[in-house]
Amino acid sequence: MFSILLVLLIIVAVFMIGLILLQKSEGSGMSGSSAASMFGGALTGAAAGNFLTRATAWLATIFFILCAALALVASKSDMARQQSDLRQEIIQQENADANVVSELPVQNGTSETK
Repeated sequence: MFSILLVLLIIVAVFMIGLILLQKSEGSGMSGSSAASMFGGALTGAAAGNFLTRATAWLATIFFILCAALALVASKSDMARQQSDLRQEIIQQENADANVVSELPVQNGTSETK
């Protein structure tokens, strides 16, 4: 499930990048000439801009939904539990190391604190 969602997220991201690059910017952009020629002249002027804006909005919405779904699937997976167990082991090991260091004998009758 995670792999499928990840592939869909990548595809949506690539399409969204393409649509954003096609949109008309302040300096006339690519939507004026390229979009009209790509779509056979069916989308010219305002129609091309309107279509590209709506398509980008839909893709952005799908992108955020896929991100949320990926986060949900990742949190429910066994991998998250394994990482949590690993964190607990690391914390226990650090605590054990700290106890060993604090129990070291002081040499030559001097204390470590000043």
